[in-house]
Order: sequence, then structure tokens, then C-alpha cells
Amino acid sequence: MSPSPCLRRIRLLEEAGIIERYVALLNASSIGLGMTVFVRVWLKGQDEDTVQRFIVSVQQLGQVVECHLMAGDCDFLLRVIAADLEAYRRFQAEHLARIDGVSSLKTDIPMQQVKRTSELPLEVR
Repeated sequence: MSPSPCLRRIRLLEEAGIIERYVALLNASSIGLGMTVFVRVWLKGQDEDTVQRFIVSVQQLGQVVECHLMAGDCDFLLRVIAADLEAYRRFQAEHLARIDGVSSLKTDIPMQQVKRTSELPLEVR
């Protein structure tokens, strides 16, 4: 496909919201952020105000790279990056634990990354 029709297709995908944005995937270890942890969060209540305050607070924390509202045992699941365990400990104590409405935090430390991708499993039609 020549550049002109290709660019038109890309623009249409952008306008339709199929392409949300463009990013560069960085090697976290090479920029001093080699530790990833998963944090399960329980709130003191599940009312709209408590949930919204938590969401607004988390959106301001750059170390939190993913935040999911959960069904099940915990209220939220976070993926947090840090330089090392001590840096994460400080982040948890100084930021996560101080968010208004947080009742409890449980941190899971992965031992090995088995798979990580940002690709979506699109089938050719």
C-alpha cells in the first residue's frame, strides 16, 4: 500500500477512536525502575465519594501505572513500579497508605515476568 492510502487509513482509525495514542515502550530496568509490584487495595467503604476520592488520588501518582476497579475480594488492583523494594516501601507509606478511605493494602511481589505484551489479539478478517 502506498503512503497516501495508508495514512488515510491510519487517520480514519484515529478518528474512530480505534487508535487511542502512540507510545514508546521503555525498558524499566535500564531507567532505574526495575521493580514491579501488584497492590490489592481495600477501601473503608464502597460509596461513590470514597471510590472517586481514591481514583482521583491514584491518577496523580506516576508510580501507579495501572489501576483496576475489581469485583471480588479487594476493591482495586494496582500495578506499581519502583526502583527497588525500599523505594516501594517509602511510596506505600508516604502515598498509598495515606489516601483518604484506604482501609488495607496487600502487596504481591512477582518472582518472574513470564509474559508482557501491549498487543491485542486481532484476527485477520
